[in-house]
Amino acid sequence: MKVIEVKAFHCNFIGNKMGIRCLGHTKGGKWITKEGRLMEMQALGDTGVRIHFGEEIDEKIHKQIQRYCGALQEKRLKGVIEWVPSYTAVSVYYRPDQISFSQLKKKLLSIQEEATSLPEGESRSVDIPVVYGGEYGPDLDAVARHARLTPDEVIAIHSQGSYLVYMMGFVPGFPYLGGMDPTIATPRLKKPRSVIPVGSVGIAGGQTGIYPLETPGGWRLIGRTPIRLYDPHRKQPMFLQTGDQITFTPITVQEYDEMTTSEERGSGGVHK
Repeated sequence: MKVIEVKAFHCNFIGNKMGIRCLGHTKGGKWITKEGRLMEMQALGDTGVRIHFGEEIDEKIHKQIQRYCGALQEKRLKGVIEWVPSYTAVSVYYRPDQISFSQLKKKLLSIQEEATSLPEGESRSVDIPVVYGGEYGPDLDAVARHARLTPDEVIAIHSQGSYLVYMMGFVPGFPYLGGMDPTIATPRLKKPRSVIPVGSVGIAGGQTGIYPLETPGGWRLIGRTPIRLYDPHRKQPMFLQTGDQITFTPITVQEYDEMTTSEERGSGGVHK
């Protein structure tokens, strides 16, 4: 295995030009992440680099990724088009006519050193009102049966949790949330629905999320929020952002209707 040195870093080069594993700062001067985790880089075709920070959905990894993205924002590297964070990695897209793969790897490694010293970004608390069950949550009873609970118990468990927005996708404004009680984890539908109503709150395995647009989907629908998570006409089109802490508050159908009218008039949701 060939060892290369990048500035103050010692990195194990793996798989020719397809990846780097970096062991971080130790007393001997070698480099690891601040959290003591292994960091791996991997080429994404000829215009991208994927930086792996771990293998599990973990809040510590999430914070590390957030700091790294903050460092990327500060540096604004020449040739870098954008970066996309996920549960355990950051994908960086670049123009190879402006910066080479080798040059970019070196710069991304040096940014990791700076990222470890950045403070954690502020996390917003966001309350999402939800009307559970009935036509708004047609799968609530099925989730309750799977968990061997009553529908009211499922609602109580779901609405008492605090959920971290780990990443955004698969459509604009869709939040992937961590922190759901595994008691109510339920498999996806075997046959996805062709249309999911806007604002639907669903469960898929151990995750919960909110549909911001009318799309197909296989998540189990347990409720619906009147809050528009995505509106291209707003100054900030996406209501939620990575790093937000979400809570769900049960509301009545009447409250849902009133809030829907309020949303149509242009008032927003609840950021604490």
